[in-house]
Amino acid sequence: MGEGLLADAGLRLGSSGAFALGGVPLEDVAARVGTPVYVYNAEAIRERYRSLAAALASLEHRICYAVKANGNLSVLRVLRDLGAGADIVSGGELDRVLAAGFVPEHIVFSGVGKSTEELGAAVRAGVGLINLESLEELDHLALIAAAARSPVAVGLRVNPDVTTETHPYIATGGGGIKFGIPVDQVPEAARRIGLSPHLVLRCLAMHLGSQLLDPAPFAEGLRRLLRLIHDLGPAAPALSVIDVGGGLGIRYQDEAPLDPSTYAATLIPLLRSTPYRLHVEPGRFLVGSAGILLTRVLYTKHSGGKDFVIVDAAMNDLLRPSHYQAYHEVVEVTPRGRRVQVVDLVGPVCETGDFLALDRAMPGVRPGELLAILGVGAYGFVMASQYNARPRPPEVLVDKGRFALARRRETASDLMQGETPTPLTHEAT
Repeated sequence: MGEGLLADAGLRLGSSGAFALGGVPLEDVAARVGTPVYVYNAEAIRERYRSLAAALASLEHRICYAVKANGNLSVLRVLRDLGAGADIVSGGELDRVLAAGFVPEHIVFSGVGKSTEELGAAVRAGVGLINLESLEELDHLALIAAAARSPVAVGLRVNPDVTTETHPYIATGGGGIKFGIPVDQVPEAARRIGLSPHLVLRCLAMHLGSQLLDPAPFAEGLRRLLRLIHDLGPAAPALSVIDVGGGLGIRYQDEAPLDPSTYAATLIPLLRSTPYRLHVEPGRFLVGSAGILLTRVLYTKHSGGKDFVIVDAAMNDLLRPSHYQAYHEVVEVTPRGRRVQVVDLVGPVCETGDFLALDRAMPGVRPGELLAILGVGAYGFVMASQYNARPRPPEVLVDKGRFALARRRETASDLMQGETPTPLTHEAT
């Protein structure tokens, strides 16, 4: 395994011969909190944010963190303290970012299916922008804003029909998918906003997809947004923001990640002479490499010509390998130099699809030993479930040699909260 993955996370071998994250021995975390457990390195998040902010410094810009990547309140607070805005896609995420102390004016609410309740909550909270994704949503928000007698700044999330090389489940900027307003409907959307006394068009937005490693699609999409703005002309007199979404790819295996300076060099020449503020909405880039999942080996077995390592983490804890066929590097917390063998790393869930790594070459491990799964700070815990009645794992934040529980481990009682075995005993009246 290359040193880049370890450096991205802030993992280093300590004097004891075991890995530490952000100066905290992982064995200490496991001993205190148990396994499986998500562990996030606050300083790694700060380094990523500062590198992107520095690359974009010559433009007026705002980095709005995509909360869907990791919504833990402690992670949100780290980013808020750096000056980040927030990109949200649900009412629950709105509650989270407000609880973490984000300035409402720095919140962008996107998402293809916002409910009446969610739109109303966003209007009442005074979020900075609501990015609209259909003409029907536009008309619906106009009614909500009129009832609230409140001016609402909106953006149009445009589907620029730009092809990207990424997993089809996370490609969001091409034609024929659910996201965004088609380019040919944008003039009509701008016209309807102009007719509403309570809506103000401030932004044109796009989002091409996630885990993008090539900057070229960003340039193509941005050019299309700029052409649209030119064509709208007097129909968008208050437009002041261009939102290019997120999607910056990171290193999971041997990829060349999209460097912030390369990304910025793609955008800056196109925006330097314009009056627009740039919004970017990275999620994975800021937090993905900063997280690991600690898991303990339960058993090993040989069956049907294959070797299996069974650990206490499962697909309900980390869905990406099963759902996306995603690769995550796995390292021994205490490397012992044993002979390498090819194994399937699997969990206890009652599904053949419950795996964390398939046909993976790794040193032989034994029951009771700790493994660290890398690159899980984004789309890890947030996609976890309680399948097989398995409580979700805790989350821990480490920062410069200290660590603390950011979310406790769920219990069986938590899983049954709100349920009753006798729902018909007292029928609702």
